[in-house]
Amino acid sequence: MKALKNYMDKIRPNFQKGGKYQYLHSTFDAFDTFLFVPGHVTQKGSHIRDGVDLKRTMFMVVLATIPAMLFGMWNIGYQHALNAGLTMTFFEMFFYGLFKVLPLIVVSYVSGLGVEFIFAQMRGHEVNEGFLVSGILIPLIIPVSTPLWMVAVATIFAVIIGKEVFGGTGMNVVNPALLARAFLFFAYPAQLSGDKVWISEQVDGTSGATPLGNLLTATKPEDLDALPSAMDAFLGIIPGSVGETSTLAILLGALLLIFTGIVSWRVMFSVFAGGYVMGLLFNLVGANVYMTVPAHMHLVLGGFAFGAVFMATDPVTASQTNHGKYIYGLLIGALAVLIRVFNPAYPEGMMLAILLMNIFAPLIDYFVVNSNIQRRMKRLKKVAA
Repeated sequence: MKALKNYMDKIRPNFQKGGKYQYLHSTFDAFDTFLFVPGHVTQKGSHIRDGVDLKRTMFMVVLATIPAMLFGMWNIGYQHALNAGLTMTFFEMFFYGLFKVLPLIVVSYVSGLGVEFIFAQMRGHEVNEGFLVSGILIPLIIPVSTPLWMVAVATIFAVIIGKEVFGGTGMNVVNPALLARAFLFFAYPAQLSGDKVWISEQVDGTSGATPLGNLLTATKPEDLDALPSAMDAFLGIIPGSVGETSTLAILLGALLLIFTGIVSWRVMFSVFAGGYVMGLLFNLVGANVYMTVPAHMHLVLGGFAFGAVFMATDPVTASQTNHGKYIYGLLIGALAVLIRVFNPAYPEGMMLAILLMNIFAPLIDYFVVNSNIQRRMKRLKKVAA
């Protein structure tokens, strides 16, 4: 690493103002700061001395997704073997899934970072680090059978419309990864829904429907027998998006994020609480079969857990006040289950719930702050009296 550092220092003048390649300064700076901690600090005024910059923060989030990603790779191979009636070893299943998921990740990063670099060069700014996370989240929330060109188009759309038009990382209104998923769902619904998209190389005459997909046709209580057990759903040995099936693997990543203080536990806890309470309310009503699904099952099916841990907690698009985080999370969890039950055409409500609350997060903070101001004003009047 020392030799690489010396080489980067040697060629740096070529990319600075007046250098031969000064027009590529943003590109060079992106690679340099990704490899090494920046060598500059604030010169005056208030500042914070900390070795953890935005790139390191983003790296911790990527690290937290690894358990879900690795399990997803194995599960893709497992679902393929189960669907095709094949006998495969653990490592055969894993490497089968690895070679299916790796192209999705490569295309996501290449297309997304390509747009980031272009905009950085056009503006003469540093390359935004936020896509380090979005680039890994996008492949994890889509079916493994999604065509690569669709992944590229959705990623480019999300980066441009979801980030760059607002000014880049830290300025976006909605979560870019979820925007990519929403774009795919509404632009190419055939590739994002149905039974065949969740299993790689679907075998004719077999079904690869997700548990939430099976609930769409549930008309009598006996139909709930088709749901997997709570343990199978918690472990994740069910069809679904690459990184969303295993709640256990997702929670391992959540522990890392909470321990390092990267995300707010308030948001995470509130999302699960909101979903569980809404599920209990539907259990009490029991007007249809879907309402009788045990409340805890909503938390381990579909993208609920993944959304609660990696999407709803996005510090840019979530509420910023402590009380606002509770309200924001509770509404996401409740809306996700509400959309699932009342929208038969779209059983997975987590994506829409988070995107909707991304829009309302500033409004929630506005009311929380004003409520605090009013409460303090009343207290001040009492003291003055």
